[in-house]
Amino acid sequence: MSSDRLMRIHSAEFKAMAERVLRVTELTSRLNVLPFEDEAGKARLFEQILGKPLPPRVTIYPPFYTDHGLHLELAERVFINQNCTFLDYAGIRLGERVMVGPKVTFITGGHPVDPEERRLYLTGAPIDVAENVWIGAGATILPGVTIGRDSVIAAGAVVADDVPPASLVTGGKATVNRSW
Repeated sequence: MSSDRLMRIHSAEFKAMAERVLRVTELTSRLNVLPFEDEAGKARLFEQILGKPLPPRVTIYPPFYTDHGLHLELAERVFINQNCTFLDYAGIRLGERVMVGPKVTFITGGHPVDPEERRLYLTGAPIDVAENVWIGAGATILPGVTIGRDSVIAAGAVVADDVPPASLVTGGKATVNRSW
């Protein structure tokens, strides 16, 4: 998995990533219109999206969205419900037996807060979800977060900080921390 990243937007690296995003968007759009029972078709598309076959006993219910795919690491027995988004630029790892509710969003990329740098750079930090975690519907997991084993993320929670093992995380209220 990648470590914290800073990528200049007008660079060869960014151009290559943007090309991959377009390719994966095309692949996920095809995946998301397949008949639900077309297991072979889904398996072929997931292999192209992820760069490898799905691990044994992984279940993903479309629609499914990712922007890169190659930085998404799924362990065995992961369950991902409908309409989830994985923006995996800096890497996302889901440990064994992780359950992801519908409409969950994982975001590893962002931009600097400084207005002058915002359009010049893409920032990123990996997300690491340990074994046996349950993430409720509509939760958002932000860049750099580690979620400890056996934790539960409540529906609608916005997770911006690390979560210790065996914890319940709730809340989604936005707070103004500073102005400029």
